[in-house]
Formats: sequence, C-alpha cells, structure tokens
Amino acid sequence: MRRKPVVLVPACNRMLGAHPFHVAGKKYIDGVRLAGCLPLIVPSAQPGDLEALLDLADGVLLTGAVSNLHPSHFGEAVLDTALPLDPERDTATLPLIPRVLARGLPLFAVCRGFQEVNVALGGSLHQAVQNVLGMQDHRDDDTAPLAVQYGPAHEVFVEPGGLLAAAGLPSQFTVNSLHGQGVNRLAAGLRVEARAADGLVEAFSLPASATTPGFNLGVQWHPEWLAAGNPVSMVLFKTFGVACAAFRDRHRVPHYEPDPDQ
Repeated sequence: MRRKPVVLVPACNRMLGAHPFHVAGKKYIDGVRLAGCLPLIVPSAQPGDLEALLDLADGVLLTGAVSNLHPSHFGEAVLDTALPLDPERDTATLPLIPRVLARGLPLFAVCRGFQEVNVALGGSLHQAVQNVLGMQDHRDDDTAPLAVQYGPAHEVFVEPGGLLAAAGLPSQFTVNSLHGQGVNRLAAGLRVEARAADGLVEAFSLPASATTPGFNLGVQWHPEWLAAGNPVSMVLFKTFGVACAAFRDRHRVPHYEPDPDQ
C-alpha cells in the first residue's frame, strides 16, 4: 500500500504561561486529513533545515493565525501596535514559499498564509482593510461565539479560466471573513482567482511554469472551518490532496526497469 502524501504544516509561536510553544490549529490538521494526506507539524525551521524538510514533503499547507505578518516585510511600519505579531513564523515561512514553488510542491495557503505568499513574492498588504476607502470591514466580532465569527459573511466572485473555475466551483459563493489585513499590491505573476464585492482579492494562484510547475492556491477566507460539511471547502481540500498524491507518485514511488529475462 502506498503511504499517504505528507503535508508540512509550519507552526505558529505562542507563549503559554512562561514557556514558548510551537502550535498549529487542530482544524487545519483535520483539513489535511480530509485531503487524504498525513499532516506533519513543523516548528520554526532554521534556514539550513528547509531543504531537508522539503525533501520529506509532498505538499505544504500555510495556515491562518491570530498574528499578522510584520509590515516591515513590505516596507511599512506597524500601524496598530496592539495587534499580535509572530516574527519567528515570518522568518520561517517567507523563505520557505519560493522554495516550495520552485520544487513544484503543491501549496495551499489560508488567510495569514495567503498574505505570506503575496508578500514573499513581492506584493504588499493593507494593514487595515476597513480603513481603505471603498472597502468593506472584513473583520469578525471576536466577542461573538465561534459559530458567528466563522459564519457566512460575504460573497466571493470567481474569475473565469482559473483553478477555482476548473475545480467546478460556482461563479459565486459565500465565505467567512476574519481578517483585518488584505492584499494591497498583488505580487507580479499571481493570477486573481476570486474577489469580494468591494474588489478585494480573496483568492489567487501562481500559474504553472517551468520555474514554478506545481499546484498552488491561496484563499483569504477559512475553508478549514467545519470543512467536512462545506461543499466548497471539500472541493478545495480534495483538489489539494489529489495534487499532493500526484506529486508523491511522481517523486516517491520507485520505478523499476523490467527484467529482460522475465
């Protein structure tokens, strides 16, 4: 029996009491399992560890997080010092992304991970989308129950001819919305896959090429939330899982030359 595809899940960094911990949300791990893959949580990798870790991988999932990407990575100062940051995660994930793409490893990026991909490839973010003229407030009410925070928030509109359309998703569907930061300048080469009604980019991909040959998709919403009961989420995770299995089969399964005497 072939082993399940291995998906790296880079961890966030938290202080729990007086001690630092590497953490990853269970809902993301459950999403990887729904994709038919084996999750492997990765603590903040040292630069010399990246290639060895990627040698183990058939895919990478970049999760959402309570923290924001530090704006110094796109040339800005921190606008709101009350918002949490995770510079250790920035240091681990930003150099990871180009390596993942160059190897052709399938990449699925959610919320913070979506923003990391845009910045790692040279794009920038709005630090407070709600303060941008013409934009909606995409934040949740963090005093509300989780079912409300992660409940349906707004429509997204799928661009024709992209990955989402090819996956058979409808031309528009409803998503949750729990973010203050959002795409400002889209990195060169990224293709918009979906937008919100206010024009904010909600999904993108980097079209396959000789230098970036693999499946990749970033979404601003949280498809991992109650994914098993959400048809759109299931399409996304299953599509990711199929790509990871295909990578495994191309790179991990040994190919034997036939014995001419048999």
